[in-house]
Amino acid sequence: MAGQIPDLNAKVRAGTGKGAARQARRDGDVPGIVYGGGAEPQSISIPFNYLLTMLRKGRFMSTLFNLKVEGQEDVRVICRGVQRDVVKDLPRHIDLMRLKRTSRVKLFIPVEFVNADTCPGIKKGGTLTVVRNEVELEVLAGDIPDHLTIDLANHEMGDTIHISEVKLPEGAKSVIDRDFVIANIAAPRTMAADDEGEEGGEEETSEE
Repeated sequence: MAGQIPDLNAKVRAGTGKGAARQARRDGDVPGIVYGGGAEPQSISIPFNYLLTMLRKGRFMSTLFNLKVEGQEDVRVICRGVQRDVVKDLPRHIDLMRLKRTSRVKLFIPVEFVNADTCPGIKKGGTLTVVRNEVELEVLAGDIPDHLTIDLANHEMGDTIHISEVKLPEGAKSVIDRDFVIANIAAPRTMAADDEGEEGGEEETSEE
């Protein structure tokens, strides 16, 4: 279960329609709407600078948020659209969708590597090369993992770690439909160069 879902702070927006939206922008806010989850749509507004900072952090559209509105219970939401100014590319309106615990959502989950200190391949001089430090999974909103754990205890130099080797949380599945690489234990460059030299020497001998 995810230990912490980031907060997204908002406030109730008075009125609906274009007039109310324009007023929110004049007040330095971005108007928005929260819908779904078996409840009535609600008009909200989010401070412009605050939202812009959140957007610039990246992964905004694939992050599950804990929506906090004063005087109301927190609710889990995911962004389903950000309307931007066609010239300045700045946010003008935001759509958020409420999620039930049984809703399925696509999120990027970080990868954590353990037992690097006892990994045979690393102890022999190999280097852990991380290809993906996070993996996009489709998970239940009520059962989001903090991270995926990869145990390096039995990996040798030259090993490649694929997503198929990772135990995913129950009900979760990878968004990418292929057995992609997450990391590998690479040999030191000097060792790799020596191996290539030996192979080259063998080929030259055989030609003679």
